[in-house]
Amino acid sequence: MKSIYEKKWAVILIAIFCSILWGSAFPVLKISYEELQMAADDTIAKMVLAGMRFLLAGLMILVGLIITNPKRLLVTRRQIPVLILLGIFQTTVQYYFFYNGLANVTGMQGAILSSAGTFFVVILAHFFYKNDRMDWKKGIGLIAGFAGIIVANWGQGLELSFQLNGEGFMILSAVAAAIATIMAKELAVGIHPFTLTGWQLSIGAAVMLLIGLPQLSENAMRFTPLGWGLFFYSALLSAVAFALWYSILKYNKAGEIAIYKFITPLSGALLSAMLIPGEAINVYIVGAIALVAVGIIALNYGGRGRKNGK
Repeated sequence: MKSIYEKKWAVILIAIFCSILWGSAFPVLKISYEELQMAADDTIAKMVLAGMRFLLAGLMILVGLIITNPKRLLVTRRQIPVLILLGIFQTTVQYYFFYNGLANVTGMQGAILSSAGTFFVVILAHFFYKNDRMDWKKGIGLIAGFAGIIVANWGQGLELSFQLNGEGFMILSAVAAAIATIMAKELAVGIHPFTLTGWQLSIGAAVMLLIGLPQLSENAMRFTPLGWGLFFYSALLSAVAFALWYSILKYNKAGEIAIYKFITPLSGALLSAMLIPGEAINVYIVGAIALVAVGIIALNYGGRGRKNGK
């Protein structure tokens, strides 16, 4: 009997749900920065907040496993170094470059460059897995999805420039995320996805805090009741989204699943328009959603093809 994570309709719904959850992080973080009175250029404070968020997310999953199935917490000695490496790539490296790079690029550049991770996953999957080669469906999905990101940000200002600590860091963040996706798929063969998620988030977050806390300025963050609420929600969404994403990644092709991440920046824009004063839905957002929908339909056109594997 097939797992729920292998049924096509469930995979599509879970992938969309995870992408929307990640998208909700954009307005939540924007509101959090203002509520916590964080300076716009204080990347160390943002790194520490991210470390706190992901550490809590990881602990949520690990505590849940202790309550429901303690045996799943156990990993072999051979898996420990890989878990550490995955935590560093998926959480520490990716978000270090992301937060620092995002501070030095425009909103449009950030959205476009952050979506580059999808391209890198599809390319890596093409070389790592025999049954996950590039085909016309993925090609249309990539083109339509990327076009959607550009359309959504049209008019916000796109400068064709390059600086290492801006565009360079955003690209490095995307590369780290793509490498982590392939690593997670490989490691998920011998470890439960929830265990994988809990440990990698906790390890990666701990490294971020070790780097950031010694450099954190006094009163860099001022927590309020709303600030705590937003913080706990952001941790919860990370725990749920990563756990479910790794679960479908275990049973499905990385190159196909990655296409759904084009939904993340678009859902972020939609939710920002709903939650943040001054931001509104416009014709560009509607057009972008239509383009991403075309990409997803193309990706799922016809049969699933061969089973997942190398």
